[in-house]
Amino acid sequence: MDTITKRMRAVVFDGSLRFEANYTVPALPEGWALIRVRKAGICQTDMELMKGYRSFRGILGHEFIGYVENCSDQALVGKRVTGEINASCGKCALCRKGLGNHCPERKVLGIHQLDGCMADYCILPVSNLIEIPRSLVDDRAVFIEPLSAACEIIEQVLFEGNENVVVLGDGRLGILCAWAISTVVEDVTLVGHHPEKVEISKWRNLKTGTNRDIIKSDADVVVDATGSSSGINEAMSACRPRGTIVLKSTVASQGDLNLAPIVVKEINLLGSRCGRFESGIQMLESYPDMPLGRLITASYPVEEALTAFERASQGDALKVLIEMR
Repeated sequence: MDTITKRMRAVVFDGSLRFEANYTVPALPEGWALIRVRKAGICQTDMELMKGYRSFRGILGHEFIGYVENCSDQALVGKRVTGEINASCGKCALCRKGLGNHCPERKVLGIHQLDGCMADYCILPVSNLIEIPRSLVDDRAVFIEPLSAACEIIEQVLFEGNENVVVLGDGRLGILCAWAISTVVEDVTLVGHHPEKVEISKWRNLKTGTNRDIIKSDADVVVDATGSSSGINEAMSACRPRGTIVLKSTVASQGDLNLAPIVVKEINLLGSRCGRFESGIQMLESYPDMPLGRLITASYPVEEALTAFERASQGDALKVLIEMR
C-alpha cells in the first residue's frame, strides 16, 4: 500500500467511544486479507462491550460487507465479501474437530484481541471470507452475520415443526431469531416491550405480543434474545418442564440470578452464539420476502459514529448502519 492509504478512519473504544480520523491501517499477516469496508452494523454486543463486556479495547464492529483489497489469493481481490468473525489457530484439538469458533486461542473481530470492522479497513484470515452472491443487495447482505447467528438455533435444536416456541426480545436479533425459526416451526411467538418493534416483526405466521401475561409456562423452546440480565428469569418462567432454553444474549452484568428452576423443572439450557454464514446466505436467498429493510432504523457516515451509537441506544432502534463510503 502507498503512504496515502496507511492511515484510515475508525470508530475506537478505549474506555470511551471516539471517532479517529488518522488510525493506522492494520498490518497484513500471512494468509490474511485486507478488506475495504463498505458498511458496518451496530450490534447489541458492541453496546455491551462499551459496558465492560470482554474488557475490549480497539476498533469496534463485527457485522460488515466490503471488498478484498489485498491478499495472497489474487482471485479474491475485488470480490464483495463478508467474513466469519472467529480467527482460530487451526491447530488445537477443537480446531481439528471443526470447532474453531471455540478455539481457546481464537481472536474475534471487534470483540476479542482483533480490531473490528468499523473502519476503512479490517483484516481476517482468507479462510474466513465468504463471497456475497450478486443477488443480495448491500442492505440485505449486511444482515448475513446476525441472521446466521439466528439460524444457528435451527442447527442446534432439532425442530420437528410442531413445537411451541417463544422468543423473548424485540430487538434486531430477537426478530431475526423469530423469523428464522418460523421457517421451520408453525407455532412461534415473539414477545417484546415496544409496540412499534413488535409491529415491525410481523411476518409469515409469527405471533406477536407486548404483554408478558400472554406467555404461559408451557413453551417447548424459549429463546432469550432480550439483551437483558432479566431475560433468563423470564425464560425459566415461560419454559415447560424438560423444555429447552436457548440463550442468545451476551450481557456485561448478569444481575441477580437464581438457577434453581433449571434444576426443579429439569430444563435443558443451550448456549447459542455464531452461526455458519452459508446458512444465513441460504436463508436470505430462499426467503427474498423476508422484510429485512424494516429493521434498518438509520444509516450514518463514519464521521458521525457517535451519533449513530446514540441512535442505536434508543429504545425504538433496531439496526443502525455505519457507512464507510
